Formats: sequence, C-alpha cells, structure tokens
Amino acid sequence: MSTLFFPFVRPLAVVAFGGNALLRPEDHGDTESQLARARTAVRQLLPVLNRGYELIVVHGNGPQVGNLLLQGEIAAERIPPPSLDVCVAQTQGSMGFLLELALDNELRAAGFRKRVVTLVTEVEVDAADPAFLEPSKPVGPFFSRERAEAIQRTAGWTMVEDAGRGFRKVVASPKPRAIRNVDVVAVLVNRGSIVVACGGGGIPVVVPEEGEVRGVEAVIDKDYAASMLAASLSADLFVILTGVERVSKDFGKASETPLARLDVATARALLAEGQFPPGSMGPKIDAAIRFVEAGGREVLITRAECLSAALDGETGTVIWRTE
Repeated sequence: MSTLFFPFVRPLAVVAFGGNALLRPEDHGDTESQLARARTAVRQLLPVLNRGYELIVVHGNGPQVGNLLLQGEIAAERIPPPSLDVCVAQTQGSMGFLLELALDNELRAAGFRKRVVTLVTEVEVDAADPAFLEPSKPVGPFFSRERAEAIQRTAGWTMVEDAGRGFRKVVASPKPRAIRNVDVVAVLVNRGSIVVACGGGGIPVVVPEEGEVRGVEAVIDKDYAASMLAASLSADLFVILTGVERVSKDFGKASETPLARLDVATARALLAEGQFPPGSMGPKIDAAIRFVEAGGREVLITRAECLSAALDGETGTVIWRTE
C-alpha cells in the first residue's frame, strides 16, 4: 500500500462509524430525525478536534442503502431500480449533506471555524477477488420465496434465506485495493477542511489495464476502506466507533475480559482463534491490524459516547505496533 507523504500542518485522525449512527431501526427515517442523529454524532466527534487533530470522517450506509433498494423494489414497475454502486453514490451524497449541515452548525456553536467537504469517493477493487465467486453480503429488503425466485430468473440476483425472515439479495464484499483521488483528500485536509470520504466503504469500481473503469455490484466494508484511507495518508490516529466501550476476549461469556491494549501480534492471534466473529468485531480488528502493519501508529476502538474518555486513555481498546 502506497502512502502520501504530505506535509500536514497538524496531526490527522480518521474516524469511522456505522450508518446506524444516523438511522436506527426504531427511527421513522425522515430527514429531520436523521439530521438530529447526525448532530448527535458530530458532537461526539468534537473531542478529536479539541485535541488538535485534523479530521476525516468515514461513515457506513447499510440502513440507507437498504431503504433505497426497498424504494426501488416498490417502484420497479414504473422506474428501473438503481444498481448497488449507484445506491452507494447516492448515500454518499445524501449522508454527506446531512453530516455537513450538522458539522457546520455544531462547529460554529463550539467555536471552530472550519469548512466541511464531502467527496464522492470511488474505491478500486479487484475483479478477480474471490469474494465475487461467493457473494455473501445481504443487502436490501426481504422477499417471499416466490418473489425471490422470480427475481433470480429475471435479474440474475443471488438470493438467500436470511434468519427465517425471508429472502434477500447477497452481493460480493471484496477488499479495497486503492482509494481513488486520495491526493484530493490530502489537499483538502491540508487546507484545514474536515473531509467526509469513502462513505459506505466507497463506490466499488474495477480499473482494468485495458478497457473502461466501471462500477460493480458489491459492498466494501467501511472499516477496511477507512483503514486503507488512514494508511494512505499516514494518519496519526485511526478511530473505529462501534457498539461496545472496549473490545473483549470471550465476549458474552462468564469469562469475558475487556482488553485495554493489544499489540498487533496478540490481536492477530486472537482473531485467528475466532475471538472476533466475522459478522461483528472481526472486520474491525482486521482493519486495525492492516492499518498498523501498513505503518500506522495505533488504532482506538470504542463507543462514540466514550470517545472523549478513550482519547484520554481512560477507556476504549488501543491496538498498537510494538517497536
């Protein structure tokens, strides 16, 4: 992985959080409620700025893309449904807009004078990634068996039953190869802007040696994309916000043990043991390991509500590189 040796004026932090920070299952889903969630999320990020970091924000978009796919299904008889890559692009724009509004207002109230920029970000993936051979990432609405079989015949989608609730489309989740236009992100940061980039893991594109760049039906894990972005820019701090205050060994068991600090070798060993499941903490730990192994100093994993205390070393889990 190449890095940009940019002469940043101040230290740089990249913070990643999930799409449920703006839209939760119990929410109505209207713009006003999402904006209120965005303002809460932004207030939780202010401690990063208070400690002198420049800031890049990477957000997830699972619930938002799911809603777009549901809208497309409902209107399919009148309007062709958008492809998944276009849905990711749409959510990068809409969620970026909400975050920009929230940041503009919360920054002014906190006394900061900074501009906010959302970059619609393409992320290159390998067309030969094995993930394309075994699509496994559920996206979009649930369908009856009859409707799922009809979609498989007409649209060629791969459909699987999901937890007894119906059938869903599954797509590939390839690893990112490169963040396109990362140099533009560097320029914006160096001019003092807060940048919202790689939303939803980025718009997945393949870049063949011959032929045209094209979007693909896939989902890139936003933590992997954030890790690559942070490493590419030689960020001083990579923060992954999640649903727990600290990463734990034996999570959910009587022997559960919170982990305050993990060196990369220990984190890798615990991941190999199956301590961090693929559907929850596993990708976050793997993304953290990748950042540190690419030259990053440390990764902080914690709940958004605990971020200020975690930055002070009072809680959270730090994954770090041994010298």
